[in-house]
Amino acid sequence: MVETLDPKKKRRTLLGALRTYLLTGLVITAPIYITFFLVLWFVEFLDNYFRPLIPKVYWPTTYLPVDVPGVGLVLALLLLTLIGGLAANFLGRYLLTTSDRLMRKIPMAGSVYTMLKQVFQTAVSEDGAAFQQVALIEYPRKGLNAIAFVTKAADARINQATGKKMIGVFLPTTPNPTSGFLLFVPEDELTILDMTVEDGARLVISAGLAHEEAGLNP
Repeated sequence: MVETLDPKKKRRTLLGALRTYLLTGLVITAPIYITFFLVLWFVEFLDNYFRPLIPKVYWPTTYLPVDVPGVGLVLALLLLTLIGGLAANFLGRYLLTTSDRLMRKIPMAGSVYTMLKQVFQTAVSEDGAAFQQVALIEYPRKGLNAIAFVTKAADARINQATGKKMIGVFLPTTPNPTSGFLLFVPEDELTILDMTVEDGARLVISAGLAHEEAGLNP
């Protein structure tokens, strides 16, 4: 006997398939569109900021029938490279030290400046200061585990105060991993995971839903 498919069931199946296709298309296109939009916004922002500093004779629109974006971005890169080069010589280091000292003395703004400088120094450092390992720690209580990113060994004064070898970890929040907590955990209480930092961040951002895409199925 041949079983016939109920029209209502067939309709539900079709709607389910269309919904799946729609969500798949959204997942594929949304990150591309948002990334493209942010890049364009950033380039346009730099163009609007730096273009007035360039004489009109050097504007691309002076010689071309269409506007060419990115002039401000090129100028910003050149200026940053020039500032970095100047900071490498004696006079540049002196000016940098003087301005750094003055900035730190400004009430309130000094603490913000110091914090931002440390963040940028860590982000662009090449000595391994960035996160390199993903670990599990028991948090917020025994029996519960949370993803954390290993930063570096704790300061000797912290080890002295606790009597243990402590490791600094950054415990991110979901779904925004840029905020979180700095914790110092005994080395023997860390469980290092066989996972890249990118996979760990993806797991945190997705609230645990991205483990299949990251190839983290048990």
